[in-house]
Amino acid sequence: MAWTRFGKKKDMPGGLWIKCESCGAMLFRKEFEQRHRVCATCGYHFTLPARERIALTADPGSFEEMWIPLRAHDVLEFHDRVPYGEKLIATKAKTGEADAMVTGTATIKGIPCALGVMNFQFLGGSMGMVVGEKIALLCEHAAEKKLPVVLFACSGGARMHEGAVSLMQMAKTCGALQRLHQQGMVSISVMTHPTTGGVTASFASVCDLLLAEPGALIGFAGPRVIATTIKKELPKGFQRAEFLLEKGQIDRIVQRAAMRDELGRLLAYATGRDPVAAFKPQPVAAEAETAAPPPPAEVAEKPRRKQKAKKG
Repeated sequence: MAWTRFGKKKDMPGGLWIKCESCGAMLFRKEFEQRHRVCATCGYHFTLPARERIALTADPGSFEEMWIPLRAHDVLEFHDRVPYGEKLIATKAKTGEADAMVTGTATIKGIPCALGVMNFQFLGGSMGMVVGEKIALLCEHAAEKKLPVVLFACSGGARMHEGAVSLMQMAKTCGALQRLHQQGMVSISVMTHPTTGGVTASFASVCDLLLAEPGALIGFAGPRVIATTIKKELPKGFQRAEFLLEKGQIDRIVQRAAMRDELGRLLAYATGRDPVAAFKPQPVAAEAETAAPPPPAEVAEKPRRKQKAKKG
């Protein structure tokens, strides 16, 4: 129990508040999660775990995961401060995921599709042998079943622990998407914050339609590396989604709350369905039922006024 000059401080459970990485505002965690991890003050889009992304995107109960048994192996016997094999085991235990990509089939606004979502919580969403294999298998399955493909990218790039094996996934995923395109199927890439490195230079940028969330960092090398190399000051907003849209490198920026509706409309166009029937806007996340308590800085009780003693 803490004391202040104003009196006794209230007990506050931990984890109620989170600080926005962009504007610094204090966000009530329950409201923050109900807004799908989007800052209510500045609109900054935080990274979203793969399972939450699937729940937000796919129709309820429609997602069927595929290729669950696939596991990465330390083929190079890579040793950092922690051996790669041990790091894989620890990350699986921490995240509950086998690797940085979750794939399967689902329906979005009633339209069947093949869905792949990257998980940044698994080693920074890095692309290794399992990520590349799952994307290739997803494209092959989509071509066989005549399904459009939707891929969500959220990654720091190729997985250095797998060396050249991870770099090979760039060509592998691009080849799989090209074969899918030759079969007449449509692919949609959604680039979220961050999408960088080998993921940007491969499957995330070669789909038929390129979408992005607001403010997402999208690029190959980091801005500091580029600025140091070319010895020039970079333009304002360089490598952000808005900058790339202006330069014609992506097709559209879509708010997270509207992404499912937008994907439904695009999939309807791609599959010859009625886009008006498919596009039924869903309401923005409901407001929290419980009022937010005061921010941590305002928790201390106000001093109570002393009551005057009554005269006899």
